[in-house]
Amino acid sequence: MANNMTDTIKKLETQSDDASPATDNSQAGQSWFNRPVPGIKQQLTATLTAVETEPSTECTNCHSMITNTALIFNCYVCPHCDHHLPMTARERLQWFLDQVDGELGQEFSAKDPLGFIDSKPYPQRMTEAKTKTGETEALIVLHGKLRNLDVVACAFDFRFMGGSMGSVVGDRFVQAAEKALKDKKPLVCFAASGGARMQEGLLSLMQMARTAAAVERLRIAGIPYIVVLTNPVYGGVTASLAMLGDVHLAEPKAMIGFAGKRVIEQTVRETLEEPFQRAEFLLEHGVVDEVVHRHQMIDTIYRLLAKLTHTDNVDA
Repeated sequence: MANNMTDTIKKLETQSDDASPATDNSQAGQSWFNRPVPGIKQQLTATLTAVETEPSTECTNCHSMITNTALIFNCYVCPHCDHHLPMTARERLQWFLDQVDGELGQEFSAKDPLGFIDSKPYPQRMTEAKTKTGETEALIVLHGKLRNLDVVACAFDFRFMGGSMGSVVGDRFVQAAEKALKDKKPLVCFAASGGARMQEGLLSLMQMARTAAAVERLRIAGIPYIVVLTNPVYGGVTASLAMLGDVHLAEPKAMIGFAGKRVIEQTVRETLEEPFQRAEFLLEHGVVDEVVHRHQMIDTIYRLLAKLTHTDNVDA
């Protein structure tokens, strides 16, 4: 019995001695300076697109993002859905005229004859509008050249208190009409307005008669007056200078009317379909003469003015 136990112990010690070198070699092989260094995995990042690196604007119709550079080159027309985005008055006139010779009406400034206060005093609203737009009023008037034609052009800036027509807007439009009358130049107006400016009360409503009288003087003298209706045109501007042109053009899907849809529905007590104030609907019913895409607008106006003024068409 004792001999058997002694033999078993010696056998275990022999196996242990044989295994120890292997164990030492394995541990030596796994020492920290022999272990493979794990590599750093590079995170793949997507290349930023132009929309993510440049100032961009969201299309209000299809909600796609377009870089401002692309919008400027495309005349502020969405390249995805062809929706016409708004342009500022100065951008529109500089886009329209090939050469700008001067600006009219900068000497006029709005007053506060009524001391009008709603949620804010009228002077405060004017200050905020000037800061927001960089303009002094809702109407900009420039005169210059459209190809070989001398023209006077004015445009409403809807960002400035909704393009509302106050006394200064009336002053500037009348001055533009007088300039066109004196120099025998055609007058072009890009209309975009919410109507008369309530903060000036009756003085604002009087501009409807003033501008209408100025347009009548142009008609008597045979000076062409073309109106381009952009989105939107409402109220006293529609009821006066915007509907007195010799030719009325409109941009696609522009909203044009006197009162808004809700006011009309409450008056006639009927539900009206959506397109009834769109440019295309008004074209079908004879209110506007033509709906023109913005890319063709300059050429269309030039052809009309060349015909009306008996001037050689340089594009022909």
